[in-house]
Amino acid sequence: MSAVVERFLKYVKYDTKSDGDSGITPSSEGQKVFARELVVELEKMGMQNVTIDDNGYVMAELPSNLDKQVPVIGFIAHMDTSPDMNGKGVNPQIIKNYDGNDIVLNEAENIVMKVEDFPEVKNYIGKEIITTDGTTLLGADDKAGIAEIITAMEYLINNPEIKHGTIKIGFTPDEEIGQGADHFNVKDFGADFAYTIDGGPIGELEYENFNAAGAKITVIGRNVHPGYATGKLINSMLIASEFVSMLPKKETPECTKGYEGFYHLTGFKGEVEETKLQYIIRDFDKNQFEKRKSMMSKLVDDLNNKYGARTVILEIKDQYYNMKGKIEPVKHLVDNAFEAMKQVGVVPKVTPIRGGTDGARLSFMGLPTPNIFTGGHNFHGKYEFIPSFAMEKAVEVILKIVEIYSK
Repeated sequence: MSAVVERFLKYVKYDTKSDGDSGITPSSEGQKVFARELVVELEKMGMQNVTIDDNGYVMAELPSNLDKQVPVIGFIAHMDTSPDMNGKGVNPQIIKNYDGNDIVLNEAENIVMKVEDFPEVKNYIGKEIITTDGTTLLGADDKAGIAEIITAMEYLINNPEIKHGTIKIGFTPDEEIGQGADHFNVKDFGADFAYTIDGGPIGELEYENFNAAGAKITVIGRNVHPGYATGKLINSMLIASEFVSMLPKKETPECTKGYEGFYHLTGFKGEVEETKLQYIIRDFDKNQFEKRKSMMSKLVDDLNNKYGARTVILEIKDQYYNMKGKIEPVKHLVDNAFEAMKQVGVVPKVTPIRGGTDGARLSFMGLPTPNIFTGGHNFHGKYEFIPSFAMEKAVEVILKIVEIYSK
């Protein structure tokens, strides 16, 4: 078993599911535990200036062994896993020499990853792939990124004859709830630019991402005994369902692709008295992004006009913006990553991120940060998987980027 795979299988055992309602950073205790373990590992392997701050951000440095000045490169990944799916008790399954057929994830629960539903898995016939057991997510987003960065640093430490400039690494909490860069100290990090290792399938290289916002909608109802409810009862769940039905039905994640934006209902919890909805709003185009937020506000106003003022309460918070404008002036970041992939036998695929990374916000904070693949597929759910060789190639890409900038 390769070092990066062994490391990844160890990391996914930590429950680091983030919690958007906690109000603290990191948002879950498991992230603190994982961060402290990473600090111990980094110090033991010989990284320098290893730190962890009060908010759980882990940073470390590999000093230059060159006799000249070259850019300081950073590599960043996040420690949390998505709140959309259970991340406790992850039990990875290793499928060796995958045969191209459906994969039984959990025989007892009859959970099967069918090729007709996930045809991309056939790209890995003959390869080793790592899956879930059907009861949790896997955590490749982004523990694969952490494993790949640390494995690359370990290789450089163990092979001091390889020349490199100063390298900074950073591991952030709460990226999945849009807060990964909230307390990231760009000045203390000290890199000229960075890469997040937080992408999907092998070859992905991204410097465009969604503009993103989160919306919380609270619907206030009135409960009365149903036998005497005429003209009195107000069922908040029905009003919430009406709101959902008013949004464009084809502008959801499952109906969009490429540069198309969407509204995504991520939570619906209600009773007669009160119902809460949670949405994420996404669009690459800033004007369309603003229109989407305005539409949501208008629909809330329409329902309040219909049912009474403050029946429906809307809170919208911007999360991050499209980094394209911040990366284009330093396009060498993308060009050199593209070249690095080619040199290690990976076909580069420059695509827009239908999501976001810490790099999007960091780019607006003065640290241009495009995104590179981890190798994983189907993040945030029980059908998540990652090919072992893709993680190994990600390590090679990191090392090749370091080599290119050392020259």
